[in-house]
Amino acid sequence: MTALETVMDATWGPGDLRAARLDSQLLLGAPAGSPEGVVERLLAVQAQDERGFRLAVRSRTSGLIAADVDDALSVRRSMVVTWLNRGTLHLVSSQDYWWLHPLTAPRMVTGNERRLRQEGVDEVQADRGVDAIVEAVTSDGPHTRRDLRNRLRRGGIPTDGQAFVHLLAKASIGGFIVRGPVIDGEHAFVSVPDWLGTPSPPLERDDALGTLARRYLAGHGPATARDLAKWAGITLGDARRGLHMIADELADVGYGLVLAGRRAGDAHVPPPRLLGAFDPLLHGWESRDPFVGGHGGVVTTNGIIRPVVLAEGRVVATWGLPGGAVTINPLERITPVILDGVVHDAADVQRFLGLEQRPLAVG
Repeated sequence: MTALETVMDATWGPGDLRAARLDSQLLLGAPAGSPEGVVERLLAVQAQDERGFRLAVRSRTSGLIAADVDDALSVRRSMVVTWLNRGTLHLVSSQDYWWLHPLTAPRMVTGNERRLRQEGVDEVQADRGVDAIVEAVTSDGPHTRRDLRNRLRRGGIPTDGQAFVHLLAKASIGGFIVRGPVIDGEHAFVSVPDWLGTPSPPLERDDALGTLARRYLAGHGPATARDLAKWAGITLGDARRGLHMIADELADVGYGLVLAGRRAGDAHVPPPRLLGAFDPLLHGWESRDPFVGGHGGVVTTNGIIRPVVLAEGRVVATWGLPGGAVTINPLERITPVILDGVVHDAADVQRFLGLEQRPLAVG
């Protein structure tokens, strides 16, 4: 029998879907031992919210602090942030950058050019802007957003509105820059060749799609081709092609694919966990329903994914840090037992971020 048939002999029930995905996401079972371990499992972590991607690491590890994430970015150079899946910023390992960027970047070109025109930046200005950005980081090393914006303004390049952001995106899509070190609390841009050195050997497109499918299922299985296409921002045809490339490694559990050899575990749930904004759990699949249920409002109309409290494997509240105090806003009744777990994890959020320990507030 093929791997896809063999797994059907295992006992997988509907209750296993949520637990299996939580396990894939490192939110159930043994935590990762480092920021690199989190990124290795998840492949790419949404990073448009800088506190959010650090908190994504916190919730999947134990005992780390935010500075450990910054060390991986600044000292070990083992991770970078750049525009990848779905045309948004993602935290990715430096090794995976070399194959994931050429696979996902070409789909962003047309949209990036359109947005630049909408922001009043013509083709000549856009090319001059990219040249100025590349010259800055190549000649003078890491530059913050403020430094680069000022440099472009002095050169007569439009930077108002969203023009500057899309110029940075254009330089990133071209493979010239990434966000690398954290300087005085701000994430700086660097030259790709200067910061990352000699590139890894390129992958053929089919091999890259197969690698994408394999790595996606490691951090998100069980999942379908539609889930992969949604998460990676690729066509459904490419998602199916990637899964086809590793078909002999896959198993079908009835409601999605997993890597062969994986079996359903106990359908238990993790203790309450505070997840940051744009946490990977809330945009890893075509549907958020297994975790969000009737609380779809945690994703705003403009696509902002709020920080949420996860309890019994489901979203039960949103939360924030007004004045440095963790404040939760329940979306349903929270039992005393769950609240005790929330208090414990809220204290860990403050520890991770280096904040003063203050009592949990309920909005």
